[in-house]
Amino acid sequence: MASTIRETLIFSLIPILSLFLTVASHQLHHPLDPLTPLEFNLVRTTIENSYSASNHTLTFQYVGLDDPDKQTILSWVSNPKTTIAPPRRAFVITRLDKNTHEIIVDLSTSSIISDHIYDGHGYPMLTLDEQTAALELPLAYPPFVESINKRGLSLSDVVCSTFTVGWFGEADTSRVLKILCFYIDGTANMYVRPIEGITAVVDLEEMKIIEYHDRFRVPVPKAEGTEYRESKQKPPFGPLLRGLATMQSDGPGFEIDGHTIRWANWAFHLGFDVRAGPIISLASIYDLEQRKFRQVIYRGYISELFVPYMDPTEEWYYKTFFDLGEFGFGQSAVSLKPLADCPAHAVFMDGYYAGQHGKPIKISNVFCIFEQHAGNVIWRHTETGIPGEVIREVRAEVSLVVRMVSTIGNYDYIVDWEFKPSGAIKVGVGLTGVLEVKAAAYTHTDQIKQDVYGTLLAENTIGVYHDHFLTYHLDLDVDGVSNSFVKGNLETKRVTDNISPRKSYWTVVRETAKSEADARIQLGLKPAELVVVNPNEKTKVGNHIGYSLIPGSAVGPLLSDDDYPQIRGAFTKYNVWVTPYNKSEKWAGGLYTDRSRGDDTLAIWSLRNREIENKDIVLWYTMGFHHVPCQEDFPVMPTLTGGFELRPNNFFDRNPVLKTKSPKNVHWPNCTTSRP
Repeated sequence: MASTIRETLIFSLIPILSLFLTVASHQLHHPLDPLTPLEFNLVRTTIENSYSASNHTLTFQYVGLDDPDKQTILSWVSNPKTTIAPPRRAFVITRLDKNTHEIIVDLSTSSIISDHIYDGHGYPMLTLDEQTAALELPLAYPPFVESINKRGLSLSDVVCSTFTVGWFGEADTSRVLKILCFYIDGTANMYVRPIEGITAVVDLEEMKIIEYHDRFRVPVPKAEGTEYRESKQKPPFGPLLRGLATMQSDGPGFEIDGHTIRWANWAFHLGFDVRAGPIISLASIYDLEQRKFRQVIYRGYISELFVPYMDPTEEWYYKTFFDLGEFGFGQSAVSLKPLADCPAHAVFMDGYYAGQHGKPIKISNVFCIFEQHAGNVIWRHTETGIPGEVIREVRAEVSLVVRMVSTIGNYDYIVDWEFKPSGAIKVGVGLTGVLEVKAAAYTHTDQIKQDVYGTLLAENTIGVYHDHFLTYHLDLDVDGVSNSFVKGNLETKRVTDNISPRKSYWTVVRETAKSEADARIQLGLKPAELVVVNPNEKTKVGNHIGYSLIPGSAVGPLLSDDDYPQIRGAFTKYNVWVTPYNKSEKWAGGLYTDRSRGDDTLAIWSLRNREIENKDIVLWYTMGFHHVPCQEDFPVMPTLTGGFELRPNNFFDRNPVLKTKSPKNVHWPNCTTSRP
């Protein structure tokens, strides 16, 4: 009896203890820290308790930090010891009795501040649990089993995957997925062995198959030559790559304090979000001349990843994915493999998100942080013009890399944020993994007499043409929040006053964008220098301080503006957009992307044509790839890389790494080996 009383007392104290720990940790958190496992559980119990009076069907589609107001954050950053930290709150999207709820939970009081039912177009991000439940349905569905038997395949070797269906003008957009299946007999490379012609449509609310089609049969591509596991490979091997040991005798050159990272002359905050993945916040750089840290980025992250395929046939037309809004970049993140994904001296961080039932799920080693010694040169000069003397000065470059890998179905995306001592930030994306292929009857290109919307990669295997568009949200605060966007157009001028035998030259004609419409740019049409400047601050010689956007290759959409996928992905029409800061404008494809209609995107917000001169502004940049598959991409694709750079432009009064010394060489004693 006494034991029962003690147990009852202990369980009754759990909510109080949880609240105490939350309040205590609230004082220790950086205001932009991602939610902790304790906080996820607190969110779950708070919401579940509020709906305990009746039998509700409740799922958690998104749980993340409800960002405090920007000015509140900046006030806290300027004086964290005396300024009270803003309240910790969670923004939660749930499905409750077939309705979408937007809920804000106050973590310090374990209370719901607001609960709004969303009644617009589109649905929240899919959970892994509901996708898993959906893809298991065909395996027990008699018509599907019959289709597999008719093809002479073994049901035990069939695996399925989920595909979002988009929107194509229909009035009814219920919450459904399409299920396609693959054959793994003889290989783990499932995506290269599609079972073509079979489609199941699953109603996610009822979790049942509501449509089923078996339209045609073509041979399943062969397993031979598709295996990618090292243990399954057979000689000959190659090419032979020599190993390299990188040792840091004095330990890492960076410090991690919670989620704040300090390295060389940089300091920034690294967060994790189930939708965005890595979020870089409050990045500032130390100015040796001014002897202070200066603001560069308030917040930067991938806002959306749009991947439309170019096959318009019945089995493929709907494959126009919005990978962040539909599947979640963070939710799809994978644990990084030491010594392969990251070098030996890397430091790893874990990430957490809330699963469908609100419980925290851990992704071990979701980030790695490492100093990169790539043999690059930060600056150099050899002077041979002085008689009798040769001067050679070279400084080796070291940079700091933050890396995450997200595997969304067949594709793996390697995302890097690379910080350089010069003040530059390189943002890189690597595409690898497995191509999305379709099965066909063709075994040789000579047999193809019509457009097959792709490349014949192997017998019965077509790699379908497609795009990848990554749109970044870049809230630059260059030495403060009031910034402007300046286009420096490079224009050809004629020499008309006979001052030179030259007939032409080019010069820079600068124009400051006054409104959103002024700032939209399709890259590649004419050369320009793109700079976010602080019009209220100047260098000693009078130039406005700024940061340049150095784009990668210029890629834009080729779909017509009235095509339904492009209506939803209209934010890719321009590579560059500039908007005034608005806390609610985070996701370029809209908050509710699944089955969206394109009525809540960056392209729609920007139609207001708001003023952006000398304002708190956000730069949006879309980089992309038009992918024409080739045989070298098969059966696993070597990494294709792209990116862009943010680079100081009159931000410093002179070269900020002039006095930087090259890292010292570490000399190891000679070692000898004796053979028996």
